[in-house]
Amino acid sequence: MADSLALPIRIEGAQAGNGQVADLVRRVRAGEIRALSRAISTVEDHTGESRELLKALFPYSGNAMLLGLTGSPGAGKSTLVDQLAHHYRRQGKTIGVVAVDPTSPFSGGAILGDRIRMQSHHADPGIFIRSMATRGSLGGLASTTADVATVLDASGRDIVIIETVGVGQDEVDIVRLADVTIVVLVPGMGDDVQTIKAGIMEIADIFVINKADREGAERVEREIRAMQSLAGRKDDWTPPIIKTVASDGTGIPELVAAIEKYQQHLQQNARAQIRRIENWRGRITEMLRDALFQRVLQYYLSEGEAARYAAEVAEHKRDPYSLVEKIVDGLGKPE
Repeated sequence: MADSLALPIRIEGAQAGNGQVADLVRRVRAGEIRALSRAISTVEDHTGESRELLKALFPYSGNAMLLGLTGSPGAGKSTLVDQLAHHYRRQGKTIGVVAVDPTSPFSGGAILGDRIRMQSHHADPGIFIRSMATRGSLGGLASTTADVATVLDASGRDIVIIETVGVGQDEVDIVRLADVTIVVLVPGMGDDVQTIKAGIMEIADIFVINKADREGAERVEREIRAMQSLAGRKDDWTPPIIKTVASDGTGIPELVAAIEKYQQHLQQNARAQIRRIENWRGRITEMLRDALFQRVLQYYLSEGEAARYAAEVAEHKRDPYSLVEKIVDGLGKPE
């Protein structure tokens, strides 16, 4: 695909109702980097126009490959993303990168920012990099990561790479977002494979043993293969194990080939559509949960009431189960 990001634009129906949103959508679709940055900031900050913006952009999404990378801290995920971005750019593909970082306890922002990531790409309009803070979210993803990925997808990027924060077993939310999930492991981390196998190991479409020039890479590979022999997958896919040294690019072509092979596998028997349906089922459930929670906070549970209820529960004057039932039972009922 050519590097030009100018795309056909159709602003119809509800999209045309808000002139500012419609203008921002046009600019995002035209490939304006500032507009894309503003759109992502709008989505991250949950401003008044964020929902209308997402509604307007969603019809243009669904074309990018969503590639998720997850794994333990120190596995070299950022360097791997950098090498993948270089490889895909040489193929003329446009890239969006969402790097989910730990949250600063002081500012609430990302501790690692995109200013120190992939600096060699700063002058390339074909790659857009955004760091996001988890802001306390579990599962290794910020709560708005999926929405940011939708914005990048709708902007015409061919590939959207999502790098998660790296928090171990809980880092499994990526499987409900990515088309292809890569789990990155490194040798020399003790019983790493054993300690994370109950969560993160089951979500891998592809395993990468990074820093494979280190002692212990063969042992990690044997452990992965031993685990694979104990359980099969519903989609009849055996995740390949790719060895890389991301710092010098070793193994990157093999990793890209494995990604392409899995995509081809997904195209067989409508597996890709089945997977996306499963992903959306989980995401819609999460969206409903978030929307209902926000409604409870807005209409049924003020800050003062929440503090009072918490104090009553802490003092055992009220049980939390009856309290939650009372709040839920009141949803949708007239005041």
